[in-house]
Amino acid sequence: MKIASWNINGVKARLETVLTWLKEESPDIACFQEIKSVDENFPRQPFEELGYNLETHGQKGFNGVALLSKRPFEEVNRRLPGDDSDEQARYIEGVVAGDTQPVRFGCLYLPNGNPIETEKFPYKLSWMDRLHAHAMETLKKEEAFILLGDYNVIPQPEDAAKPEAWVGDALFQPESRAKFRALLNLGFTEAIRATNKDAGVYTFWDYQAGAWQKNNGIRIDHLLLSPEAASIMTGTGIDKHVRDWEKPSDHVPVWVNLAA
Repeated sequence: MKIASWNINGVKARLETVLTWLKEESPDIACFQEIKSVDENFPRQPFEELGYNLETHGQKGFNGVALLSKRPFEEVNRRLPGDDSDEQARYIEGVVAGDTQPVRFGCLYLPNGNPIETEKFPYKLSWMDRLHAHAMETLKKEEAFILLGDYNVIPQPEDAAKPEAWVGDALFQPESRAKFRALLNLGFTEAIRATNKDAGVYTFWDYQAGAWQKNNGIRIDHLLLSPEAASIMTGTGIDKHVRDWEKPSDHVPVWVNLAA
């Protein structure tokens, strides 16, 4: 079972690019972030024509997450628990039946947190605390569980081409990185780093200053696997070539294969 994550940076702006990738890679499950569309305006038909079941948790103009699956959904939950007043559409979770066991996957678009001197940074940290609490409860189910998406966290200096440029950024603050480590320490395996220790492994290149052409990237899109999922992981990948397509997102797809 191939499970992919991609911050597409707007489903309407990126529709043809996304459809081309789906036809090329044909993931069993795809989790999109930053769809930038309310649910009723999401262009469902072209995805359904490719054989995908679709669930969205959208918001007008920004944020928004979506789940696509070739298998029917057994369960779908929208919104991250812990704050009923939070109206930002940043989390959706689904369950599908695999050939040997169910697979649960939480698709997240973690807050950016910039500028750090505004209320946006405390919101990011509190959101991460809620994610930690939800992950801890979900791990008790002892299921194959993947928590994947755009984390807006650069875990280590080697995850940035120029780490010194990110010192004042919310993505690289000690608090952000510590909370990401705390999440990992619940028992998750960070799939890309478990299979690829190389430097220069990135998932995001800014549109500005020739970042893509200079390979001035960062790695902020992560796949966190529960012990039950990690034990059946058979491979991972980053579809870097997609960043070179016409009208690309500034992120590229990341994926994991599970024997499920």
